[in-house]
Amino acid sequence: MQAIILDTETHTLNGQPIEIAYAPIQVADAKITLDKSKIFDQLYRCDEAISFAAMAVHHILESDLEGQPHYSSFELPTETTYIIGHNIDYDIRALEKCGIDGSKIKAICTLALARRVWPDAEAHNISALIYMITKGSEKAREMIRKAHRADMDIILTANILMHIVHHLKINSIEELFEASEDARIPRSINFGKHRGTAITELPADYVQWLLRQDDLDPYLRKALENSAVITL
Repeated sequence: MQAIILDTETHTLNGQPIEIAYAPIQVADAKITLDKSKIFDQLYRCDEAISFAAMAVHHILESDLEGQPHYSSFELPTETTYIIGHNIDYDIRALEKCGIDGSKIKAICTLALARRVWPDAEAHNISALIYMITKGSEKAREMIRKAHRADMDIILTANILMHIVHHLKINSIEELFEASEDARIPRSINFGKHRGTAITELPADYVQWLLRQDDLDPYLRKALENSAVITL
């Protein structure tokens, strides 16, 4: 089994991947190991023009993609089981556009983990967390200026993950996956008339109504089902 930190840049929001970067990572004894010399970073051409809104984020131009392989040619390294990323579901959806079966991946979300470890942080995006962790250092500023390109984002994510693993005393990649799965289960509802209410305090009829919705987020469904069991 192999674990990687991965990031994608897309041609538009939820669009086709035009840059994919990853690096193998190991977790042991509440520490992570990432070899920067093994970072994979590749630009890909896609079937549509890059939106200017996306271009403003990652600064990838149409000219950068000339002569690059088509995104559909991307393949994960052999035996990849775990993929780590900040808001990793976005990246998994991008990989699925390449023909990769996301259902076979154990996704680990550093965004969910960061929200659990630092619930009172002003913001949980990568740049804000790096500034918070480094107490606003000049080195952080230099790194962040290169953010929103896939290769730098995996390095920044690894920095955040290092603190998460230390804080939670994680000793293996499977432990990290289990912590991520738990962190992704909401403790309160974040929409509708009961917004901000703890899952355990939701009215029983509202819980049952939500559970009947076919498009319900699977982690919210798990939280509601647990709440329903407790209520019964």
